[in-house]
Amino acid sequence: MTDKLERWFEQMPVVAILRGVRPQEAVAIGQAVHRAGIGIIEVPLNSPEPLLSIKHLSQVLGDQCVIGAGTVLTVADVEAVADAGGEIIVSPNSNPAVIARSLELGLVPMPGWATVTEAFLAYDSGARYLKLFPASTYGPNHIKGASAVLPKDCKILAVGGAGAKMADEWLRAGAHGFGIGSELYQAGDSAEQVYQSALAVVTAMQAARGN
Repeated sequence: MTDKLERWFEQMPVVAILRGVRPQEAVAIGQAVHRAGIGIIEVPLNSPEPLLSIKHLSQVLGDQCVIGAGTVLTVADVEAVADAGGEIIVSPNSNPAVIARSLELGLVPMPGWATVTEAFLAYDSGARYLKLFPASTYGPNHIKGASAVLPKDCKILAVGGAGAKMADEWLRAGAHGFGIGSELYQAGDSAEQVYQSALAVVTAMQAARGN
């Protein structure tokens, strides 16, 4: 799974955040995101019946995409996501127990951090994908400063207000990827709307990355 995640991260380093998606529409929305060129998909656990959505997505798109959960706060959540077929565990905070359990179950943790202390806590707990959250309140310079001291084998994601339209600025500062939610999907959007939004995100990201 790590290889699949790394391939997608190299190709299009965007985690599509489907907050509010419902199980009956999850596959169609996920397929629209994938068709646009994004292959890492997160269903936050504060969505309606999120584990069922993750299960459906994993069954249909698991061979092609990386599917997982967001807003994961407890060890019990990690275990439930694993049972549903999820592969990534995205959190707003750095909880060593959540990180450790994710790794024990073969999942990839993506814990949230704000301070360098929190980033090192997450890294020392075994996480290699570190999510600056909420990115918009800290700004690109925060990543630039932190990157000077953080280990080179970790990847920093900007999540929360760091949209594709400003991706070049974040990338120059040292961000490796992004979590994108409302710019890509809002509850109630049709699959076609999501495809068009995701396509716009991909186009903006390609321009920012110079490819």
